[in-house]
Amino acid sequence: MDAGRNVLALPEFRRLWLVGLAVSVARWLEMLVVGVVVFQATGSALLVAAMTLLRLAPMGLFGMLVAVLAERLPRRISLRFILALQATAVGTMAVLAAMDALEVWQVAVACFVGGLGWATDNPVRRMMVGEAVGAARMGPAMSLDVLGNNASRVSGPALGGALLAAFGPHAAFCLSLLLYLVAIAIAWRIGVGATVGESRGEPILRGMRDSVGLAARNERLRAVLVVTVVFNLFAWPCTSMIPVIGQAGLGLGASAIGVLASMEGVGALAGAALIGALARPGIYPAIYVAGTALYLAAMVAFALAPGAVPAGAALLVSGIAGAGFATMQATLSYLAVPPEARGRALGALSTAIGTGPLGFLQIGLLAEWLGAGPATVLVGLQGLLALALTWPLWRVVFTEARA
Repeated sequence: MDAGRNVLALPEFRRLWLVGLAVSVARWLEMLVVGVVVFQATGSALLVAAMTLLRLAPMGLFGMLVAVLAERLPRRISLRFILALQATAVGTMAVLAAMDALEVWQVAVACFVGGLGWATDNPVRRMMVGEAVGAARMGPAMSLDVLGNNASRVSGPALGGALLAAFGPHAAFCLSLLLYLVAIAIAWRIGVGATVGESRGEPILRGMRDSVGLAARNERLRAVLVVTVVFNLFAWPCTSMIPVIGQAGLGLGASAIGVLASMEGVGALAGAALIGALARPGIYPAIYVAGTALYLAAMVAFALAPGAVPAGAALLVSGIAGAGFATMQATLSYLAVPPEARGRALGALSTAIGTGPLGFLQIGLLAEWLGAGPATVLVGLQGLLALALTWPLWRVVFTEARA
């Protein structure tokens, strides 16, 4: 915990952390509200999954491109621009919802814009975190960053569900807009990220090709990316079924669904705090892989739960496991490569995260065919099998950790 307190003593890290926290609360609030609104409007679990798919699509489509472009502009300028873009998208949704004119296609566009912001987080804001704290304190810094993200997974769905139930979707989107405006105000005071990368004159396509080559050549980075792909194809998509299972399977209202969804955030909050206090570099890979496996098993248990209480308990466990995964994926990617390659490594990580839309498409189609609960069970079991089968590809992280 001392390392964490030392990191928090750095003003630049605090500002970057607060920006991430505000954006995360807005993101999780929007995801819950969008899921409920789209399901109420269409009755389609596939379309609910598609909204999250659209948030993840820009990572897969533009992750490496964003990393290369981020080297051509001061990162703090890029951060301010993307925050303003996200604020514009959610502000538009708030106005349309207040006029009772919000349609599903408009929500889809806003989700895609939000995904563009999400795609920049690793190669822009988290690279700035590394600049602010240094490589030696990246682990504690990421633990605190994930802690803030997971606190938002408690407050975001709970606030979204409460505002949705009491005042309607426009109130929830207005709060999200306010959070983005606060983030912009804080970002204007950030001093790190003022320089431009040395490769700024390199052709964009060559830079993207070199990013692919980096992932192919570096065994440690490749191992991290394999586990990330498994998580995002099979584990992360299960969360899109929480509003559907809560509403159709457990018979909960909007406010209760918000509380249920926030249980994952409670567990993740506790998990991130434990990792920040106790984790040491030698066990980072074990936390990463074990967190992935436990998350998958917990989501299967959630889908099979007979009532709201056991369902909430399963989500609590999944949150603890997810904190291990989320903390370590950026940390291990950052530490796997030389300093000059870290931006592109985090861009490759964003691309790996961007494989998630395929998982969301699968679970959405299965939910339409089998129902949300059976689909979640099937996808979770697929993930456990995929993790076991890819052992030869990611075991290197354990070998090098022991060495």
